Amino acid sequence: MAAACRRRRGAAFVGAALQAHPAWRRRAVRVLLWQAPTLLNPHFATGTKDELGAQVFYDALARFDADGVLQPILAAEIPSRENGGVAGDGRSVTWKLKRGVTWHDGTPFTADDFVFNWQFATDAATAATTLGAFNDMRVERVDSHTVRLGFDRPTPFWPRTYCTTGLIPKHLFAAYLGARSREAPANLKPVGTGPFRFVDFKPGDLLRGVINPNFHQPNRPRFDSIEVKGGGDAVSAARAVLQTGEFDFAWNLQVEDDVLRRMESGGKGRVLVAPGGALEFIELAWHDPYSEVEGERGSAKSRHPVWRDAAVREAMALLLDRQGVQDFVYGRAGIATGSVINNPARFCSPNSKFEFDIDKANALLDEAGWKRGSDGVREKDGRKLRFLFQTSINGARQKAQAIVKHACQRAGMDIELKGVVAAVYFGADVANPDTNAKFWADMQMYTQNMGPPDPGRFMDRYVSWEFATKANKWQGRNVCRWRNDEYDRLFRVAEVELDPVKRVAAFIRMNDLLVGDHHVLPLVYRPQVAGANRNLVLSLSGWANDLSSLHSWYRDG
Repeated sequence: MAAACRRRRGAAFVGAALQAHPAWRRRAVRVLLWQAPTLLNPHFATGTKDELGAQVFYDALARFDADGVLQPILAAEIPSRENGGVAGDGRSVTWKLKRGVTWHDGTPFTADDFVFNWQFATDAATAATTLGAFNDMRVERVDSHTVRLGFDRPTPFWPRTYCTTGLIPKHLFAAYLGARSREAPANLKPVGTGPFRFVDFKPGDLLRGVINPNFHQPNRPRFDSIEVKGGGDAVSAARAVLQTGEFDFAWNLQVEDDVLRRMESGGKGRVLVAPGGALEFIELAWHDPYSEVEGERGSAKSRHPVWRDAAVREAMALLLDRQGVQDFVYGRAGIATGSVINNPARFCSPNSKFEFDIDKANALLDEAGWKRGSDGVREKDGRKLRFLFQTSINGARQKAQAIVKHACQRAGMDIELKGVVAAVYFGADVANPDTNAKFWADMQMYTQNMGPPDPGRFMDRYVSWEFATKANKWQGRNVCRWRNDEYDRLFRVAEVELDPVKRVAAFIRMNDLLVGDHHVLPLVYRPQVAGANRNLVLSLSGWANDLSSLHSWYRDG
């Protein structure tokens, strides 16, 4: 009964707040996400778009700032050796939680909520995308506002993504733990601790929130309300902020740099660039995307009939004009690279290099026995070098696809280009054949963000136990299905190595194994690029999503 009363009070507050501000749209901060959120539970986010939607309402324990330093949000302080929060053997971390924080319906936030988030994410029946962040740890409640995380082994990078994941309330989700997790009403009507309270949500279109008067940071947020508009494309999003000023902020401006510079000259907005660890890359399917094994198409137990030839993969690596993609497509928003890890600098491989050489690619294919047919397409043993190359629909990506296709044609490869609507390509619909997680194509391109300033969670995308499969609803992070036993071994070493020098060496070797096998082809290192109104003051971090500092945004003038 008490919970129901709190919910009614929360709903009454939202209605009263909107009536008190009939011009609330003018007082709103207006955000444009051209990849629109489709759900608002951070544990089910299949891409940054859903993380951003949830970020409006849900807080995390902490946030990494632009320098990669962890800053407290729901935590009272950041654990350290000095304050006794981090054990010397690397096997436990104790978090003290901020007191006096309430959920939007008035229920107090306590240690029980964090413990529940761990239970929710690690329940296999939940099929949470955050499983890897919360797995391999034990969480115990020490007191009402203290939790201790225990690890079975030394954990050198203890601030894994669990501490930057939005936390959901136990009292609204406990009844939906496990197999019923997707049925929870709060998946689409969030009740968080964040700076804004939920008003309404049209998946794939519009999200609205109103100021949380009980927010746990004084004099925050600085806006009465927020609108998050979804849809369109990156170019139209850039125009709406930089040129017309219709919106205050636009995320992920994956637009040709010369176009952005012309829009900036209009004077309405500015481009923001925040270095992080994101990488735009091409994956070559390890699996056979067209056959079934034990009733599963694209099974990790299958092998691609053409990419299994190392010479063809190496030739494809030589046919990527990375510098051309930087110069003619991304500019400051995409730096040519041959390395998977590009930041932090200490993890960068000294062996990183790339080469664009069509003549060398032709020579490799000739030597491997791939002969040109009458149609100019190479073939061998009855198989032609014909590939389906998919990515999301985006002007920059389609131009990058065209650059790759042109070079491949000169080497006797026929590339069919496919563009998929971003909401579908990065979606979680298990019935849709066009998601990048299913990877039912020969090659595909997209960006992966590193998240925190450590490559652990970034490089686990290629360990064998993270295969995306039918059994796990294609929620595994290894969508390429690539595997290498030495890579798996090195990852396990890096997970527990407390010596920072040895740990760096393990990641560099993993990078070199991955790049050297040519199933994963780095294209450009991508700092985060966003657009903001010239009078909007905000701090972006390449190690956090763009709305993680939303509570501190304000307008100057």
